[in-house]
Amino acid sequence: MKILVAGVGNVFLGDDGFGVEVARRLSERLDRTPLPDGVVVGDFGIRGIHLAYELSAYDTTILIDAAPRGEEPGTLYALELGQGEPQAAVDAHGMTPDVVLGLVGAVGGEMRRVLLVGCEPADVAPGMELSPPVAAAIEPAVRLVRELIEEELRDHQEPTVGR
Repeated sequence: MKILVAGVGNVFLGDDGFGVEVARRLSERLDRTPLPDGVVVGDFGIRGIHLAYELSAYDTTILIDAAPRGEEPGTLYALELGQGEPQAAVDAHGMTPDVVLGLVGAVGGEMRRVLLVGCEPADVAPGMELSPPVAAAIEPAVRLVRELIEEELRDHQEPTVGR
């Protein structure tokens, strides 16, 4: 099983850099707490078209992004995403997860399972600092991503023959 963990967002827009920071923290810890074989962590930043091409190479993709849902800033959530409709015009520097998913078919790819670990942003104004509630959500998000990886691997284990 192959799993892609993809941090997305713009580090120059405050809390929009949440996904990139979570991916960075996961990558930093790989020497101390390695991820299972077949799991790749990537910082896709604002390279949504590149991500759309990559999705079909993995059985599961876990996107990490700051995404508003009307909750308190710093609130984390995880949900499964479906493939969207292809977008007529694409702004490669402002691609939200729904736009990326809409592009998968347009670039000749096949989308498989996609999960989103999202964080409610407080401030996406220009700047390179995360707001205090979003910064406080980084470590819990790292743990949540690791839990999702474990669940995916557990759910996709081959059944044991002869039991």
